[in-house]
Amino acid sequence: MLWQEIARYGRAMDPFREFQREFGRLQQECSELFSRRGAGRADGGTYPALNVWMDEEDATVQAEVPGIDPKDLEISVVGQTLTLRGARKPLELKEGESYHRRERTSGEFTRTVELPFRVDGDKVSASYSKGILEIRLPRAAQDRPTKIAVKAE
Repeated sequence: MLWQEIARYGRAMDPFREFQREFGRLQQECSELFSRRGAGRADGGTYPALNVWMDEEDATVQAEVPGIDPKDLEISVVGQTLTLRGARKPLELKEGESYHRRERTSGEFTRTVELPFRVDGDKVSASYSKGILEIRLPRAAQDRPTKIAVKAE
């Protein structure tokens, strides 16, 4: 009976088994991390990086798109959804050149932003300066807050 207790205790506290279990868990977490990292962008993040802010009249979206020709960008608005598509063309190396380090990626990208109001698509404007794309999205008239005057007697 004593040996059975010792054997059971020994199996429960087997450090090698615990190590295998923890190592397997760590491998699983790393795999999930790296598989999520690749979503939306070739180098892992979500591209392009965006800032979005709004007031009662409109929303403004700024996107970091350095090195991309504005002609390679496509902006569309449907209802309250903004979609930004584009492509970053790869750098073409000359004959005999090869990369020593390559961190800038190339390829197509798509970003979609849901706004909390519908947009007046006819009044959307976009500008591009120093690698920053700025999009102004006016709120549709029917989605603007209406101020109600209170009458006093």
